[in-house]
Amino acid sequence: MVGRIAAVHNRLHNETHQDRVGFWGWFESVDDQAVADALFAEAAAWLRPRGLDTLRGPASFSVNDQCGLLVDGFDTPPSFMMPHNPRYYVPLVERAGFTVAKNLLVYEGGRLDPGPVPLLDRLARGADIVHRRNPGLTIRPLEVKQIRRDVGLIKSIYSAAWEKNWGFIPMTDHEWDHLAAQFKPVVVPELVPFLLKDGEPIGFAVALPDFNSVLHGNRNGGTLGGVARILWALNRRTLWRLRILLLGLLPEYRGRGLDVLLYHWIWSKGQALGYRWGEAGWILEDNAAMNAGLEKMTFRVYKTYRFYDRPL
Repeated sequence: MVGRIAAVHNRLHNETHQDRVGFWGWFESVDDQAVADALFAEAAAWLRPRGLDTLRGPASFSVNDQCGLLVDGFDTPPSFMMPHNPRYYVPLVERAGFTVAKNLLVYEGGRLDPGPVPLLDRLARGADIVHRRNPGLTIRPLEVKQIRRDVGLIKSIYSAAWEKNWGFIPMTDHEWDHLAAQFKPVVVPELVPFLLKDGEPIGFAVALPDFNSVLHGNRNGGTLGGVARILWALNRRTLWRLRILLLGLLPEYRGRGLDVLLYHWIWSKGQALGYRWGEAGWILEDNAAMNAGLEKMTFRVYKTYRFYDRPL
């Protein structure tokens, strides 16, 4: 065995964007251009008869799942639910005729040393200014006993907030139910805040502990062993890394700096729980508002993932 690929005809993507894009994902290959070329040719041969005109990837299955080829930031391990690949995948893909479709930026923030955290001080000042300029704002954490209700709130805000984003497709009810069941045992309610305006939800964020830091020792991939390691780490509070995987506001509330309230909540609650480092992303390279906001809060880009296109 020297390689693997999956070809994906995501009809919901095509219906949403009115295009004819087919995807490739789950790519693995030895460092041999002939092997990579054969895999891409096979994926293209499966997608072409289905009336598609572009081969895009990697995506497994869509932007709602693990996606993007790591092109910068190989010196640090991947965080929870983020992909990783060898450096040589980049020339394999580019020599196969693919060109850049979109870059996805991933930020890091925080300090590993004990003592005052400058980022938290800056967030606190920003949150105070936003509160004074926008009366009626409150934040509450996720309520586990009402997780279906809160997942429903996330679903409605997510669909509205991401609707215009490049590559976005709405998640199905089945996908949301699956996510709720998957995360309920390991979610940290304090790290899933909802932003409310006069009592009505207008934004949310989802941060999770970086379970990769304990799962890397689960070499046999066993489910029970992995769950046991996660629960032990949560109980002993030995996890110190976070990943902010979702943060969104209803479109009419953008451009007011309200996202700083969610970042401040996660950072202050996370620090109280012993977390000292956080990853935010991914963020589309042309999402100017969010990228500028993260940079103002002293987050810095430390990884870049990339989507590639090739005509079919």
